[in-house]
Amino acid sequence: MMKKVLLLNAFLFCAILAFAQGITTPPSGDNQKSEVSQWIGPVKVTITYSSPDVHGPNGEDRKGKIWGGPAHYGYIDQGYGPAKAAPWRAGANENTTITFSHDVMIGGKSVKAGKYGLFLDVEKDKPWTWIISKDANSWGSYFYNAEHDAARVEAKPQDCEYTEWLTYSFDNRKPNTATAYLQWENKRVGFAIDVPNVNDIYVSTILDELRGTTAGFQYEPHLNAALFTVETKSNLEQGLKWADLAISDPFFGQENFNSLSVKAQVLAAMNREADADAVMDKAIKHPTATVQLIHQYGRTLLQAGKNQKALEVFQYNAKSHPEEKFTPNVGLARAYTALGDKKNAIKYWELALKNVPENQKQNIAFYEGELKKLKG
Repeated sequence: MMKKVLLLNAFLFCAILAFAQGITTPPSGDNQKSEVSQWIGPVKVTITYSSPDVHGPNGEDRKGKIWGGPAHYGYIDQGYGPAKAAPWRAGANENTTITFSHDVMIGGKSVKAGKYGLFLDVEKDKPWTWIISKDANSWGSYFYNAEHDAARVEAKPQDCEYTEWLTYSFDNRKPNTATAYLQWENKRVGFAIDVPNVNDIYVSTILDELRGTTAGFQYEPHLNAALFTVETKSNLEQGLKWADLAISDPFFGQENFNSLSVKAQVLAAMNREADADAVMDKAIKHPTATVQLIHQYGRTLLQAGKNQKALEVFQYNAKSHPEEKFTPNVGLARAYTALGDKKNAIKYWELALKNVPENQKQNIAFYEGELKKLKG
């Protein structure tokens, strides 16, 4: 009878343990789980880790003992698991992991999209080494195997302000790069994550969005996509396709001043100046071309040093909108000033000043100053 009771108790104990594995309990050593994410353009990078504190699980003060202590130097045998030469787990408890939504470059090496283990070789008197490992699922670094390394990058630790809790974050954030760093106690050490093909990823993302959302049935998103290629000076052939769709697609295309001017900008970025000028000539003569739109185009020509072309645009604006006595004359005054023709510049500033609309009267002093400079 006693034997049956003991067996039953053993069974119940094992059953309780089995069920207990699925419950949520405080983390070992009260090293709370943490997670931080950073976008590099369209690329998401996430670091997941357990965050120990300098004072330890029992409140013991470990100041001055972190580096070379809990964050051990070099590769060691931790007394458990197959790894006889394991780096520091760069955190506590489970594996510290880093996840990339797209391919990236680390230490000059390509790292594919996915989830990786993150380890750190801490050294006393030489550079440290970050290790990106294909093993993202093991506990700590007890199962570390150098054959699983996806990338390694040397890093020089820096002194920093005191930090109680081990913390990961990002800085040096730019459109195609960011630096991930670990900061704990009085040290900070990081590594750069580069996305050299960030514009290609944007284009791939935009193509997916135009195929899979209502944006693909509107002309404005196609124009925005085309402008992206102009701003980044990349994927301009694709940008031209988007501009043409915005203008000519039988379902959603709209030919207007805005869509034509975007196409012209793409062509200009492709160094197809004659084609760009031809499209803009069509744009300023389109029924949707207002006095202000034509005027602003002329201003961009002046800014680009294309003074004669700007004059022709301002002359067209004045001829096609004879009812407008202010803006076209301002454009002509600016163009003649740029061309060094003071006589005509004065003439058109005086005409403009005689016809200042209500919404421009706060600028009269400026306009009068331009005229005074010419007369002086």
